[in-house]
Amino acid sequence: MNLNKLLEVVKEAALKGGEEILKIYETEFSVEEKDDNSPLTQADKNANLVIEEVLKETNIPILSEEGRGIDYSERKDWEYLWIVDPLDGTKEFVKRNGEFTVNIALIKNGVPILGVIYVPVKQWLYYGHKEIGSFKIANGELEKLPRQITKERYVAVGSRSHKSSETEAYFKGLSDEHGDVEIVSMGSSLKICLVAEGVADEYPRFAPTMEWDTAAGHAIAKYAGKQFIDYKTKNEMLYNREELLNNWFLVK
Repeated sequence: MNLNKLLEVVKEAALKGGEEILKIYETEFSVEEKDDNSPLTQADKNANLVIEEVLKETNIPILSEEGRGIDYSERKDWEYLWIVDPLDGTKEFVKRNGEFTVNIALIKNGVPILGVIYVPVKQWLYYGHKEIGSFKIANGELEKLPRQITKERYVAVGSRSHKSSETEAYFKGLSDEHGDVEIVSMGSSLKICLVAEGVADEYPRFAPTMEWDTAAGHAIAKYAGKQFIDYKTKNEMLYNREELLNNWFLVK
């Protein structure tokens, strides 16, 4: 398994997915509603098509948000798989605030070993795998993660669109422990990227997420030296589970 070669394939897939998203983003698009009442746009569908087309050349099976119907009896024996969210943060896409991403992760026996996150509006590219660590490309500059950042306050990150009373209580506990805590709100998997970068110290998520929401960010945070902890098991989050709904988690 040549991770550097696969990384180049995934970068291509993420960039092409981002191109398709921006084509729709710049139009008066319509919004459908999925069975779980979450939004769906043509951008989700178009991005998924081009991403899957690129990834097919790897001959590794794909589990994506838009193809979630694969039965566990079929995927439970997969040693490797791609987990894809072609447009993470559709609510942010609909709001047109730019805080949405393309997420692609490679999983081996439940563990993320490679991840790519692309931010189409800002043209930021985050990536990492177990052999090289994690990086961010922004404005033509390559930075190894975490960046060396001096912060005056402890920083925690929260969801832009999914707040919960449990999260608010956790933030209060952080304030009791660290004093004045800065809370940064952000959409999509960018929240995980902030911790991977070192911009934020931790990201508690005490609200529903799915495997494709977190797998790519998990890989990038992991290979930036951070922890991605399943709040229920107290161990690292694992993927390609029978239940694709994540437990609560903590990135720090």
